[in-house]
Amino acid sequence: MAYYLGIDGGGSKTTCAVGDDASVITTVTTGPSNITRVGEERAREALQQAISQACAAAKINPKQVERACVGIAGAGREAVAAAVRKIVGELISGEIEVVGDMPIALEAAFGGGTGVVVIAGTGSVAYGRNAEGRTARAGGWGFAISDEGSAHWIGRVAVSALLRAMDREEKGASHSSSLFRGITAAWKLKSLDELVRTANSNPDFAALFPTILAAAEGGDTVAENVLLNAGRELAGLADIVSRRLFAGNGASVTIVPLAVAGGVFRHSQMVWNAFGSEIQKASVPLGLSPQIVEPVMGALRMARRSGKS
Repeated sequence: MAYYLGIDGGGSKTTCAVGDDASVITTVTTGPSNITRVGEERAREALQQAISQACAAAKINPKQVERACVGIAGAGREAVAAAVRKIVGELISGEIEVVGDMPIALEAAFGGGTGVVVIAGTGSVAYGRNAEGRTARAGGWGFAISDEGSAHWIGRVAVSALLRAMDREEKGASHSSSLFRGITAAWKLKSLDELVRTANSNPDFAALFPTILAAAEGGDTVAENVLLNAGRELAGLADIVSRRLFAGNGASVTIVPLAVAGGVFRHSQMVWNAFGSEIQKASVPLGLSPQIVEPVMGALRMARRSGKS
């Protein structure tokens, strides 16, 4: 029997799926494996742990994997792709394909069909394909300058918005606010000065995402506005991609299929609602699927399909 392996390697977690020709046998999740964010050593640990645990759960040896497909941000850079291929190749002797995180999400959402998928995890990006096979993307240019609506963006913008609100002495924006207390607790800080120093030292802003969710759910208006703006930003990325690929196609596309992936959508109803409302204003009619896509299933499907060819 042939076995295949798919990996979705992100900035917060790594998901690995093992399957045969017809079914998914098991999936496991380990730590982050985005080399650009966490470095090669941590990426190796997460990737190899994911492969070992998934194969053990499937009761196979990694050497039995015929083909693996690894989807990971930054794979367009050959240095990143080569490093990931080497790490995975230390355990798997079969063929290894390394692609970006966008193709596996698109595959999971639409197979070989048309549509747009918006990914919002630690980072964010929108990616789509039309009937002619042309692709387009928007966003996803890195956490320092882009990744609008992502967990990292939400954390960074929330800290900035909180400090601005405190400057203006807005109601609820104080050292006793749930957002301030949550952020300082998440980063293990004791004062405003420590918060400012930490925020300016390239910290893990994505780690603040659960705290911001909790504050918003508790009625903190600063946190609420950040999440609503995140949804709008992500809808803007979908609009850009759909306009590039489908505008002017006339009757050939009535409603463009739209899917989403990532923990921001999965865990924040506020982001989801704002996103859903905003896409109704898009230049091209978009039909949003209520299901959240699992990109690792796209990676497994790509490994399986290519393995048969």
